[in-house]
Amino acid sequence: MDKADCPSQNKTKDFSTLRNRKICASKAQQSSFSLLSKHKNVQPAEMSKDGTQLPSPPGHEPRNKTLLILVVVLSFSTRFYKLAEPPHVCWDETHFGKMGSYYINRTFFFDVHPPLGKMLIGFAGFMAGYDGTFPFIKPGDKYEEHNYLGMRGFCAALGSCLPIFAYLIVMELSQAQSAALITASLLIFDTGCITISQYILLDPILMFFIMAAVLSMIKFNQQKYRPFTAPWWMWLVLCGANLSGAVGVKFVGLFIIVLVGLNTISDLWVLLGDLNLSLVDVLKHFLARVAGLILLPLFLYVTIFAVHFVVLNKSGPGDGFFSSAFQSRLIGNNLHNVSMPESESRTPVLVRHGDIIRLEHKETTRNLHAHRQEAPLTKKHFQVTGYGINGSGDSNDLWRVEVCGGQRGDLVKVLRSKVRFLHKATGCVLYSSGKTLPKWGWEQVEVTCSPYLKESPSSQWNIEDHFHPELPNISLSVLKPNFLEILLESHIVMIKGNSGLKPKDNEMNSKPWHWPINYQGLRFSGVNETEYRVYLLGNPVVWWINLASLGLYVIMVAVASIAIKRGLPLNQSRLEHSRLLKRAGGLLLLGWLLHYLPFYAMGRVLYYHHYFPAMLFNSMLTGVTLDILLKSSDLLLHSVYSDRLKVGGWLLLQLSILYSFYLFHPLSYGMMGPLAHEPGSAMAGLKWMDSWDF
Repeated sequence: MDKADCPSQNKTKDFSTLRNRKICASKAQQSSFSLLSKHKNVQPAEMSKDGTQLPSPPGHEPRNKTLLILVVVLSFSTRFYKLAEPPHVCWDETHFGKMGSYYINRTFFFDVHPPLGKMLIGFAGFMAGYDGTFPFIKPGDKYEEHNYLGMRGFCAALGSCLPIFAYLIVMELSQAQSAALITASLLIFDTGCITISQYILLDPILMFFIMAAVLSMIKFNQQKYRPFTAPWWMWLVLCGANLSGAVGVKFVGLFIIVLVGLNTISDLWVLLGDLNLSLVDVLKHFLARVAGLILLPLFLYVTIFAVHFVVLNKSGPGDGFFSSAFQSRLIGNNLHNVSMPESESRTPVLVRHGDIIRLEHKETTRNLHAHRQEAPLTKKHFQVTGYGINGSGDSNDLWRVEVCGGQRGDLVKVLRSKVRFLHKATGCVLYSSGKTLPKWGWEQVEVTCSPYLKESPSSQWNIEDHFHPELPNISLSVLKPNFLEILLESHIVMIKGNSGLKPKDNEMNSKPWHWPINYQGLRFSGVNETEYRVYLLGNPVVWWINLASLGLYVIMVAVASIAIKRGLPLNQSRLEHSRLLKRAGGLLLLGWLLHYLPFYAMGRVLYYHHYFPAMLFNSMLTGVTLDILLKSSDLLLHSVYSDRLKVGGWLLLQLSILYSFYLFHPLSYGMMGPLAHEPGSAMAGLKWMDSWDF
């Protein structure tokens, strides 16, 4: 094909020129990229399997590896400094440290979160020599000779990666080291990010997978010029693996799946409109993304639970949350490898669908009783209690048995039958509300009698234990559920557990609007002046800069959009800044919104630390926004003064972050002595908000 065939030189508008577009674009790209390689020190383009040249993505600039090394050193040093302090259980270490011990001891437990985070904590402890014997009873318990540093160190290592990932993400999005350094500084010297990374918690593990997924997604996007090559597949697979890791730690990992999903839909939409690609090519792209971003994460997620169920094979504190059939697979449970009477025998009188029965409590010999009094928590339900003794009682002790999905005369079978108990006198149905009674009720789950008779899992019961000398026994091993059944049941239980998380008496919780303004922190350790105190609170200068940058970003995008719409003269640099604000900034803003706004719709108890994934996106957006703002100073000033303003503004920002870290670092690394409002305190004068409780 000669030059005359190229549409760029042949000005005819005949439709036939479309056939030549692909080849001419390829030549133009090769020329453009060769110039980039010559003048910007970009590495030579790669070669495909058939020997043709693969173009490199445009816009890459030389990277300063020294700056990256500095970010790595500062990030790890700030997270590992004083890691052993305090040498006692802090805040939620009592939960997640204990769960790590359960994995080491193979003891079954229940938690409202998926198992990956606790599994990794247990594995880290095991590899560091921890034997799983520390009880983790309550905050403040001394670790003494127990090796807890392996678990803390693992969480700190993953937390140390967060500023590094953020630096690389902003660098890839903006191609500006100044923006990347602003972001890294915000996170390296944030007291909140340091504190939440130094303890045995799920948060640093969750945020590690979230940021790794974002970085992988962006790296994959940059491989669009060389599809189906090894790097293209590598970043696609890594993105999918990190998605499964995020949701495998906490269900809020679904937010990053939404972000990657929206990015993928946009990507495929662009590919669909590329006339250089056939529909077969578009289909290949679609199927590759289905494999890498749906099937692979789903497989890995299911594998996490498979390992979880294999490892935790001993009876433990989580048994009671699951069905009797589920419990029968746990070694040490009273249903494991036991035999029960086979209800299908015809010798004794058997309980059937429609029978009227009375249920007696074995220890107290009182009857299960209901009457038209309000239930203690669920006021629209009737109260259920115990009444009578040794067989005596009244008509309110009578219940009609119904086999779910059955009909009159059907047998009630051990474990296999789901039954409902309808109160004969009032017509209500025995119901488990899922609400936890106060301390006077030993914090047991409330049982009521519901006047709403619609069948639901909360009104379904099963016979777990049965003995009769005239009935032959069968082994319960035949009733053990298969893997898919226990996988489904575990998710139902986790979802119910999450929805049932309500604030307990005198328990501190926060509201989503508190979080961006750094309204209130969390006590990790200590209360009074004689104790070692650690307080989870973000560096206020960092958080308030982030908050201001959200508004600043919206204003800058609006101004840039209006300028372009009105046709104002903008040079190539200004246009590039505008595109960067909308594309890179828009992606980061969307990430912040997805990780923040859903909490307003959640009915469960919320805490300050839930905001930290959103804070990561906010900090990256701040880096991009402030960097472009400083670079745009030449719109108002002469180039000499604007250059000085850029350097001066950047240095002032960095010094402000460093000085505020110097002031507030005791929040992360520990305080002793007088409290902040008392004379002689190391934090005297730094309680800038009355709601800060340090």
